[in-house]
Order: sequence, then structure tokens, then C-alpha cells
Amino acid sequence: MKWFLGRRELLEQVSARPGPRHFGEAVQEASEAQAERLVVEGLKRLGWTEEVLRAKRRRDASKVALARELRSRTTMPPAWIAERLWMGRRAYPAWLLGRREEVSGASPAGQAVLPL
Repeated sequence: MKWFLGRRELLEQVSARPGPRHFGEAVQEASEAQAERLVVEGLKRLGWTEEVLRAKRRRDASKVALARELRSRTTMPPAWIAERLWMGRRAYPAWLLGRREEVSGASPAGQAVLPL
């Protein structure tokens, strides 16, 4: 019987199904690993490298879309997303996400827009 799990095995277990026996640090590391995978997948999808990501403007539409995906699919804080995507301080991406929703006329999740 294996009594000791390595760091990698523990992260895989936590990311698969966190439960009451999984505590803060392990869950946070699993969330960060998931977010990092999403960033890498997004960069591949865009055909970007890390250097291109850094060179793009903070308000680049593709960066904003990637930030929106990270916010909807992970629990990473805005500060982490801003730093990882080279978008300045944490308030700027949050402002961009809110502004884009206003401009596009998107309604809050689960609410239908009724014609007047």
C-alpha cells in the first residue's frame, strides 16, 4: 500500500475531485495549474508565443477574450490574470471585461433580452 503521494499525484487528485479533505494550498495549486493550461491552450489557439503575448497591447481583443475565459472557467483572482496575461494591474482587465459587456449589449447570464 502506498502511504505517501508525490506532489504531482496529489495535484491530479485534487484537480479531479476536490473534497473536504483537500485544503487551501493543494486546491490553489490545482486551480493555478488548470488556469495555466488554459493560457497555454489559448496561446496555441491564437498562434502566439509568450513574447507575442507580452508585445500585444493590454486591451487587445484576444487578450480580453482569454481573460474572460479564465474568469469564467477558473477561480483565479483578477490580479493573477492581469499579471499572467500582461494586462497591467488587476483593475484594468476587470474594467475591460465589464466595458465589453456594456458595449456588446450582453445581458447577465441566464437573462433573456425582451424586445420593447
